[in-house]
Amino acid sequence: MTQTAATPDFARLVLHNVAQVLVGKEDVTRLALAGILAGGHVLLEDAPGTGKTMLARALALSLGLGFRRVQFTPDLLPSDVTGVSVYRPATGEFEFVPGPIFTGLLLADEINRATPKTQAALLEAMGEGQVTESGVTHPLPRPFVVIATQNPVEHEGTYRLPEAQLDRFLLRLSVGYPTVEEEVRMLGRLQGEHPIAALGAVVTPADLLAAQRAVRGVYVSEAVQGYIARLSAATRAHPHVALGGGPRASLALQGSAQALAWLSGRAFVTPDDVQRVAGAVLAHRLSLKIEARLQGQPAEAIVQEVLAREPVPAETASAGAAPAPAAVGAGAR
Repeated sequence: MTQTAATPDFARLVLHNVAQVLVGKEDVTRLALAGILAGGHVLLEDAPGTGKTMLARALALSLGLGFRRVQFTPDLLPSDVTGVSVYRPATGEFEFVPGPIFTGLLLADEINRATPKTQAALLEAMGEGQVTESGVTHPLPRPFVVIATQNPVEHEGTYRLPEAQLDRFLLRLSVGYPTVEEEVRMLGRLQGEHPIAALGAVVTPADLLAAQRAVRGVYVSEAVQGYIARLSAATRAHPHVALGGGPRASLALQGSAQALAWLSGRAFVTPDDVQRVAGAVLAHRLSLKIEARLQGQPAEAIVQEVLAREPVPAETASAGAAPAPAAVGAGAR
């Protein structure tokens, strides 16, 4: 049963629920949730065993979304993900059998282990929310989210995601290792049955769709929009960058900042919101020059350098200019 809840309740319910499974990972959970609220897809890049799959499962369960996991391997075919038309002798017609992509949240596990052809099968689905097979277009359910994982260190038997596909991911996040204290808490919590087995939905897919609409209504002042545009332009002008953030990066930065502001119960975006998501939005969209790559300079360091150099606007939305936060339903467990 759905009850009315204010904006902070949505975040509180989901973050608390996920924290039953992932200890000490509220920041990365909040950013991943912001990416989903902004209508985007998330790439989790980290070493094995850090909780990437568990984060995706916990988010799907908490949001009441259908969940399917596809283990990407070199022999995986595009039709194994999207579906295939099967001939039915009884009717003399072809029938489309949907693939695992027809779900609320698809976990593309180790996406860089599949061939580029299979990776590209996700492009239409991620960009347009539909799958075309044998000339027939099949819409995907709404909401639809892709969370993909990959190991950034292991390169043997992998296929690097091209820039065009990386750009389809709104955010690239790293879960990271827990502290010793967090790991001790995790060991105690997982001594018996895994808490994921008892995790249930705390909001509904309808609540999520309403929240996504509310996020798009969060006010962004011209000063903050100018700040976003200058950040993207600064990445393009950086001497170590061959290809910087384009207009899609600016849109992703604005949408993610709107989602963070909404999760904080604010009806307007501040420069702090932009700065908090800048690394996750921009770093994977930068193509570095060969000299920078040879020196081992990470794209994240360039984003931080751009943030440090670009003047922060003092102006934000005034109380009179910004609309009040919209309320959405949140189904309590």
